[in-house]
Amino acid sequence: MPDVYTHGHHESVLRSHVWRTAENSAAYLLPALGPGLDLLDVGCGPGTITQELAALVHPGRVVGIDASEDVIAQATRLQPASENVRFVTADVYDLEFDDATFDVVHAHQVLQHLSDPVRGLRSMLRVTKPGGLVAVRDGDYAAFAWAPLDPLLDRWMELYHQVCRANGAEPDAGRFLLGWVQQAGFVDATPTSSTWTFADPQSRVWWGGLWADRVEQSSFADQAVAYGLSDRGELERIAAAWRAWADQPDGFFAVLHAEVLARRP
Repeated sequence: MPDVYTHGHHESVLRSHVWRTAENSAAYLLPALGPGLDLLDVGCGPGTITQELAALVHPGRVVGIDASEDVIAQATRLQPASENVRFVTADVYDLEFDDATFDVVHAHQVLQHLSDPVRGLRSMLRVTKPGGLVAVRDGDYAAFAWAPLDPLLDRWMELYHQVCRANGAEPDAGRFLLGWVQQAGFVDATPTSSTWTFADPQSRVWWGGLWADRVEQSSFADQAVAYGLSDRGELERIAAAWRAWADQPDGFFAVLHAEVLARRP
């Protein structure tokens, strides 16, 4: 059975994906990039990061892939045409590229959604050139921190873990990245971490509203109900808690990401 994407592709998910840039989501990779490198962006989503990475490696060839045909259509529609970028539908476990094709393989918040992340990394290893680079970054939900405290946000965190694990995925992927990369056969791994912080009024409204909508309307909500883990009434209460958090003048939310740069032997 194919992996189940916990978030799905509701507008509230796309809202966060189009916000992502190379600077706020791949800063750890940028010093390693330069003109002429060929790059594969795994799980590219709407392609915002892909296009910015492409500008840094131009005239190198860049391919953005995603498992969803609809997402690839969005990326193609949303991103301005670039001579060195193309977007294609592909399966991370079965990449249809020759061995040793890319200098860099990048994956942002992908491994946390895979039922077999090490297998996915081994597939990335195969298409990386000897001495080439893999760059992976994933959140670690159990390490997220927020204030003010609210039992309903605690329940959101518990429920998110339950739904992800029902899908065979690992919501706390960040802490496991280094081990997964090592198991896949990459060497010279360099782990780092970084955060997104939502604490000013504008970012709180954006982040809180985004998650309120996901809790009620996205595939996460549908899966929580279908798996018997929650009901629509509880989801409505959690969404209201998110909106109430966004209105708090002392509202603070930090999202921890782990990152690893490693090379193919």
